Amino acid sequence: MIGAACALYAVRAGLDVVVVDRGPVAGGTTGAGEGNLLVSDKEPGAELELALLSCRLWREITEARHPDVGRPPADRGLGRAIDGRAVDGRAIEYEPKGGLVVASTPEALTALTALAAGQRAAGVDTVPVVADQLRELEPYLAPGLAGGVLYPQDAQVMPTLAAAHLLRASGARVETGRTVTGVLRGADGAVRGVRTERGDLLAPAVVNAAGTWGAEVAALAGVSLPVLPRRGFVLVTEPLPRRVRHKVYSADYVADVASDSAGLQTSPVVEGTAAGPLLIGASRERVGFDRSFSLPVVRALAAGATRLFPFLEHVRAMRAYSGFRPYLPDHLPAIGPDPRVPGLFHACGHEGAGIGLATGTGHLIAQTLTGKAPDLDLTAFRPDRFAEEAAP
Repeated sequence: MIGAACALYAVRAGLDVVVVDRGPVAGGTTGAGEGNLLVSDKEPGAELELALLSCRLWREITEARHPDVGRPPADRGLGRAIDGRAVDGRAIEYEPKGGLVVASTPEALTALTALAAGQRAAGVDTVPVVADQLRELEPYLAPGLAGGVLYPQDAQVMPTLAAAHLLRASGARVETGRTVTGVLRGADGAVRGVRTERGDLLAPAVVNAAGTWGAEVAALAGVSLPVLPRRGFVLVTEPLPRRVRHKVYSADYVADVASDSAGLQTSPVVEGTAAGPLLIGASRERVGFDRSFSLPVVRALAAGATRLFPFLEHVRAMRAYSGFRPYLPDHLPAIGPDPRVPGLFHACGHEGAGIGLATGTGHLIAQTLTGKAPDLDLTAFRPDRFAEEAAP
């Protein structure tokens, strides 16, 4: 997803782009995601600023119309790729349905309200919801919850479709099934392209958008980037009539996202999809690239979801799947040029927020590739920040 967004905005900036992937489109973490476009789970700071930018860009992309429908081309703005093809929001199952964060206790509600106040000061739309109003928004919620906060800006896409459509709209050349085995550098140390098992691809800039495998690509260029896999499972129910209207999750989820623990953490997250099934999460644990199925984790997800929505006790699960979030120690992605290797750029390490942050990341990468001042201060995202911490 990140690579697709980088390609889209780089081509729009006038660059020739080749996307190289050792697997199929969305064959890694993107295909194992839920497709969340969230501001609700971000604390005030650099990541929230990136989320707000990305939220705006997702709306602009998906509100675009095809050239023969609706607005004239001059009015399409960021919704028009340079070849005239737009990204159809319906085709990628874009749903601006909003998020509802609920608190089970008065203490959790106090913490959630304080977080929402800080987010609101940073530009997030937040709507306090008292306990009696929760079931007006979500009629099937469990009784007895203390209250919550509604986030109208939260949305969802189908991530595999979104990646494929953004790549198609970009017009970039896409090389799937081709593995990068090295980063080519000149005598001056600057990037000259990449080496693959099917020959070299020459370019004055290389963007590392390898997600969970970003550390491996960085190492090919001779630099360290401590991206680690953080495994998560998603439980998928049978198709249902729309009973869950928003993305609904427990206030504990925000703390789990920010946690540095390597151990298993689960907090209930439930949301519907345009196709009918509910997606149930969320779990986090650092177990390397272990793809083993974990029945205890899936049981914990089911139990948490049933506590939020008791009707789920009688709903069948169709399947479960897992993926690896690209985790960096400070929970912020690496975005922008790497001062250690001229011509090397990074766009990885977004952990579980890569789908939502993709558009903003792609936009900022395109700006830096073309020598423009980025719309956001990239200091917090500097790829070499961990090398500085490791220095004596």
